[in-house]
Amino acid sequence: LGKLWWQQGLGPEIGSTMRLIGHATLLTVVISLGLAYLTVIPFFRALVEGISKLRFLGLTGLVFPFTLLTGGGYSLKVALLTFGMTTFYVTSMAQVVAEIPRSELDHMRVLGASELRILWEVVIRGTLDKALDLLRQNVAMGWAMITMVEGISRAEGGMGAMILNENKHFLLAEVYAILIVILILGLAVDYAMGVLNNAVCPHARLGRVER
Repeated sequence: LGKLWWQQGLGPEIGSTMRLIGHATLLTVVISLGLAYLTVIPFFRALVEGISKLRFLGLTGLVFPFTLLTGGGYSLKVALLTFGMTTFYVTSMAQVVAEIPRSELDHMRVLGASELRILWEVVIRGTLDKALDLLRQNVAMGWAMITMVEGISRAEGGMGAMILNENKHFLLAEVYAILIVILILGLAVDYAMGVLNNAVCPHARLGRVER
């Protein structure tokens, strides 16, 4: 680890990887939650269902079309990682929205709430704890895809590209050192997201304790 850090630039590579996962996660949240919440309108349900089916596609076969769309490099990695995370996240969130009891929507209408108020109170705020919990799972999936995505386009570096370069020369000590760093960082990100979920939605934690 000392050699990797001081001589081969492990620190900057960690920064590149964290930037990539952060960028892809932000895009995933915006795209997935936007589409999932729109499923309250029947017109968008077929669209979201079609997008959810794309989760069965492998990323390797999508490199060429995404390269044409993004021009390669960092944008290609962001697009691939966002695609991989979004198809799973939107599927899970669309199911969460579909499972909202009809009685909750009707109750808000009886109270005289507008459709936008119902969307905010019941659909968005009412499912926030589940949205954060599912996002935590999808970030873990994205973290597992980091090595493959960064290996596809190595121009911007990252821990994935670094581990593949070390593996190419059969430097197993360096490979497993980087794997340990990836594992520790992944656990740290997962823990931080768990803390965020408990802080933003403490009621969800109380509900789990009671059960």
